[in-house]
Amino acid sequence: MIAADVAVYAATSAGVCAAVAAARSGATVVLVEPGRHVGGMTSGGLGYTDVGDVRALGGMAAKFRAAVAEHYGVPVGRYAGPEPRVAEEIFRRWLDEAGVSIVTDARLASVRMGVDRIADVTLEDGSVVSADVFVDASYEGDLLAAAGVSYAVGRESRLLYGEEFAGRREVMPGRHATPPWISPFRDDEAGLVEGPLLPQIRPEPLAEVGSGDGGIMSYGYRVCLSRAPDRVPFRRRDGYDEAHWELGRRLFAAAQRRGDVHQAGRHLGLEPNLPGGKADGNSLGPFSLSVLDGSAWEYPDADPGRREQIRRHHLHHAEDFLWFLANDPAVPGGIRREMQGWGLPADEFADTGHLPHQLYVREARRMLSDVVLTEHQLRAGAVPDDVVALGSYHLDIREVQRAWRWVYEHPAPIAMVVTEGYLSVPVPVYGIGYGALVPRREECVNLVVAVCVSASHVAFSSIRMEPQYQMLGQAAGAAAAMAARSGVAVQEVPVDALQSVLRDAGAVLAV
Repeated sequence: MIAADVAVYAATSAGVCAAVAAARSGATVVLVEPGRHVGGMTSGGLGYTDVGDVRALGGMAAKFRAAVAEHYGVPVGRYAGPEPRVAEEIFRRWLDEAGVSIVTDARLASVRMGVDRIADVTLEDGSVVSADVFVDASYEGDLLAAAGVSYAVGRESRLLYGEEFAGRREVMPGRHATPPWISPFRDDEAGLVEGPLLPQIRPEPLAEVGSGDGGIMSYGYRVCLSRAPDRVPFRRRDGYDEAHWELGRRLFAAAQRRGDVHQAGRHLGLEPNLPGGKADGNSLGPFSLSVLDGSAWEYPDADPGRREQIRRHHLHHAEDFLWFLANDPAVPGGIRREMQGWGLPADEFADTGHLPHQLYVREARRMLSDVVLTEHQLRAGAVPDDVVALGSYHLDIREVQRAWRWVYEHPAPIAMVVTEGYLSVPVPVYGIGYGALVPRREECVNLVVAVCVSASHVAFSSIRMEPQYQMLGQAAGAAAAMAARSGVAVQEVPVDALQSVLRDAGAVLAV
């Protein structure tokens, strides 16, 4: 039996901050991590971290930026993020200094519930974890789901909350859109005769515009790349499938016909934006590190075996995409030459073949509580009375799917590949209230949620940034410690006292 006042599930950056905040509040804390690393995406490839309005950044998120600057001896904000290994070093130091017990390779197996509370949690190895209060800091919301807490997955209809940007989006031109005249059919490049689809295309038809189709933002791996002499060259993986990349060949052929070939950075964001001349490879444009075949739609509610298949599918996509760009003869020569000057950093991710250990789960489950944050509150810049953290980043919905449809041209329809779902809309600084972090009282009284908070798909697209997770984790940990110490339901934690604790720890709750 592993016992503590507060148990935090998943050592994402939110989980680390929750555990440290609870420990600093005087609680005994155990941090249970399904994998071997701490930091989630912050240490798992997301080197270049989107911040939003820096005035809204406080507490442990601000302290993390300061720790990065101190490590490199530069002013705060000089780098948008550290090298992945440095991020993990900072988080591990915080956990050690706070006296947090860490259990790794410890995936959740089941939850035993009392009448209205989590009694204990059993891990896959049979270990049992008991605590007065639990914090779910996982990207997937696995603990809240196993505890029977209500949740949503995927995008809702516009009608549900009256949100302008909800539901399936109209296919529009743009940087992330597939250019016209690309056939989806394997055996017909003209797109005139329907047949088997190319790989990397979601076969299901598009839902009606504005409808709730359950679509999930695409996942991918944010790779760390280097031009250092000791870089690890991209490799042709055993199992690399030439046919899998036919869509890319058609896209590059069309770009060459248009005279619209871009540098490799247009596909990967290859600028030395990290210390040490490293770059954080992002998903840019219609053909990128993001996997758009719809497999992410399955992931949130999939069993562990299917999740592992999906994770490996995404990892193979990242590894093979790098090889494809650097070596396939159909890729324009300038892009191939540029890519051949890059490789994987020898000093990053040594135990996972120099590829990141964390799949970028942009969204999964979202708790449904008495309070649901929606597009309306964010676009209005609303700050609720129970605010525990501020947000400010755009509504930022990444591509949801790569599909196809008939375009009715004369004299006959032509089938074209389309990319759907991307959206970026500025919002002012807004507040995230404590009510969005706790379940309905009748469902569970000893659980606080730090990542999969109660929000619509549209609102979550802004909340989902790592600095906001760090601030939400801090709030969740502080609240969990208060509830454990006083023996009250998490819904009864006095918000004014919680806000005072957070402000004393440097949180910014108003600008």
